[in-house]
Amino acid sequence: MTPTPGTDGTPGTAYVTEEVRVDHYSAVHTAATRARALAVRHGLPGALPDHAAVLASELASNLAKHARDGAVFLQPLPLGDGLEVLTADSGPGITDPDRCLADGYTTTGTLGAGLGAVRRAATHFALRSHPAGTLACARLAASGTGGTTASDAVGALCLLAHGETDCGDGYALAVTAGARTALVVDGLGHGPAAAEAAQAALRAFHRTADAPLPQLLTALHRALRATRGAAVGAFRLATGGGAEFCGTGNVRLHLLDPTGTRRHLYGEPGVAGWNMPTPRVHHLPTGPHTTAVLHTDGIDARWARTPGPFLLRLPPPLLATALVHGHRRTRDDATVVALGPTAHRTSGRKDR
Repeated sequence: MTPTPGTDGTPGTAYVTEEVRVDHYSAVHTAATRARALAVRHGLPGALPDHAAVLASELASNLAKHARDGAVFLQPLPLGDGLEVLTADSGPGITDPDRCLADGYTTTGTLGAGLGAVRRAATHFALRSHPAGTLACARLAASGTGGTTASDAVGALCLLAHGETDCGDGYALAVTAGARTALVVDGLGHGPAAAEAAQAALRAFHRTADAPLPQLLTALHRALRATRGAAVGAFRLATGGGAEFCGTGNVRLHLLDPTGTRRHLYGEPGVAGWNMPTPRVHHLPTGPHTTAVLHTDGIDARWARTPGPFLLRLPPPLLATALVHGHRRTRDDATVVALGPTAHRTSGRKDR
């Protein structure tokens, strides 16, 4: 079993995504400085912290020059050792992405090496654009630890509510030989007590991540008894197809494919740690193009009623970023995990 480590390098502590709003050109320097500091804090070796700063600087500069409502998201990789820089904006989009990714191309009289340099330097790079906005993901993996099909097929972000300093949300991932398991947790309320509940759930998850989902939720329930409790949702996607969901409280699951939203599920009424009902497992069929999205109520669930073709065809890292950027309730902590099929990913892929 391969778990996600925490912010201090040990399983159990949730990652919190750093956000830099690009509302002024000074944000370019801020994004670069914070990317370098994050890489150093998480022990990326050698020149990788400087490379992380370059990725953040180039992508933020592109937002500052060309986009509206741009944001840079910085975090460790959801799986594996490394860092990713995610960006989103609200338009006007890129008319010819292939041309913009060519070294030397420029529309502003500058050197024009930005997006081409990002694609060349990143372990994994993905870019999608339409008139309503552009999404990018640049991943920088430590040598030998990233670029796997499992890591390429997952996207996850966890953001603080505006004005808060402690995050009551969290997520965790575990990979076994036959499946990937994701947990999303939402501690009741806000602040330190909610964060304490979320951390207790994540620690319990890493002790029992490969157990059957009812046993997993029962273990979380026991671990949360000394806390204010939490909503929890666990999703398991088998390598050979098929999935399971088990949850309690306000965690949502949506199954998507390129033709639309195929299934919506919610946790059973109750609170893990207080009055959780007997865990009920939902067995779900999946196809070769199914993507699962698991999120807390910090993401407005109305996005899934009629998602457009652009959203439905996004790879998991960009889908999670799009939901955070376009459908987040900023007064609440927000967490989203997107899991796609590994069969259609390639190691170290540099995607347009």
